[in-house]
Amino acid sequence: MKIHPTAIISAEAEVASEVEIGPYAVIEGAVKIGAGCRILAHAIVTGDTTLGERNTVGSHAIVGGEPQDLSYRPDAGSRVVVGSDNVIREYCTIHRGSAPGSVTVLGDHNFLMAGAHLGHNCHVGHHCIIANNALLGGHVEVGDRVFIGGGSAFHQFVRVGELAITQGHSGFSCDVPPFTLAARINEVVGLNVVGLRRAGWTAPQRDELKRAYRLVYARGFNVRQALEQARQSEWGPEATRFFEFIGQAGKRGICAARASLRTSPPPAAHEAASS
Repeated sequence: MKIHPTAIISAEAEVASEVEIGPYAVIEGAVKIGAGCRILAHAIVTGDTTLGERNTVGSHAIVGGEPQDLSYRPDAGSRVVVGSDNVIREYCTIHRGSAPGSVTVLGDHNFLMAGAHLGHNCHVGHHCIIANNALLGGHVEVGDRVFIGGGSAFHQFVRVGELAITQGHSGFSCDVPPFTLAARINEVVGLNVVGLRRAGWTAPQRDELKRAYRLVYARGFNVRQALEQARQSEWGPEATRFFEFIGQAGKRGICAARASLRTSPPPAAHEAASS
């Protein structure tokens, strides 16, 4: 264990072996830090926060701070749970849950670049990259292997599906379906084909997802009509996850296709039935 003499560590904290804590870092409260973690200079880990193994918390980052929620009470007993092998760069903020007993979760093998913010009750999966100064409002859910562009912002309760990628300086108050490219304000502009290849998807898997994407975004159907059409065919597991995510969209719905990519009005009933 390598702890700088200027670091401040609470008597309640549980610090495992082989942990490095840098100058002027603060470990406050009943924090649990797993083996092999590095807490760099001036970082703060506070509250009921658990870090798994081999995480790096960059300088001036704050993990476990109080949520920015006017209804929050200090005795709420909410938490932050961080998995293993994450890199949390300088000036990142991860806030604990807002409601009593609730939790903010960061999975494994994620890379949060400088200044990224995870608001209260966010749930981020595994192998995600969240670029500089991206903002996730409260209760945002992010699937596995997502790339979030720098300076982009996500309204509270928004969901981002697995293997999606969002453009920098974009904004989202609607759900971003899995496997898509999203940009600007609530727009989907295509499929994340490069990401699918890198994830090991075969050509037939990609082709089927392209068909599913066109059904939702390029056939002129509304979401309900597209899902009804989808139920009339057999789909593989990846396309099924795409449709299931869309079917579970909340009140704000899913991001729409960019206007230049939309088709003419939906086909007539007899054409839809024969397609």
